[in-house]
Amino acid sequence: MKINWGTAIVIAFVCFISFIMYFVISMSTDRKYDHDLVVEDYYGQELQFQADLDHEENAKHLKSNITLKTTKEGIVITFPENLNIKNIEGKVFLYRPSNKQLDFETEISLSNHNLLIPDKRLLDGRWNIKVDWKYNTNSYLFKKEITY
Repeated sequence: MKINWGTAIVIAFVCFISFIMYFVISMSTDRKYDHDLVVEDYYGQELQFQADLDHEENAKHLKSNITLKTTKEGIVITFPENLNIKNIEGKVFLYRPSNKQLDFETEISLSNHNLLIPDKRLLDGRWNIKVDWKYNTNSYLFKKEITY
């Protein structure tokens, strides 16, 4: 059977369109490629942005800032030694960019200037850590991206 050039062009177009449609449908239906907004309340947090910048600026004026250390037990967040731990309050938010179901928030409850985020709550990979804390009347913000 001999195929003329017009039939060959139509077959090539049909194959190309089928190829593209296969990828479009597989990308839109596969859960692996599910892309959401970074956070649920994206626009509400955008309005909070200037306050976050001010809190980060306050943190730069501290004698020493928060430090992070990864250990076998988890992530140890160490607050400045010169501050009274009874006056420190706030929240720690851990955000996992690849899976929003792994995000969690915890209250700051210190023992000896340290806060431990247990290993059982953390999977290997990238985490964004945000510590929003208050000492007396001043608010501070610490952000860091780590690979656990």
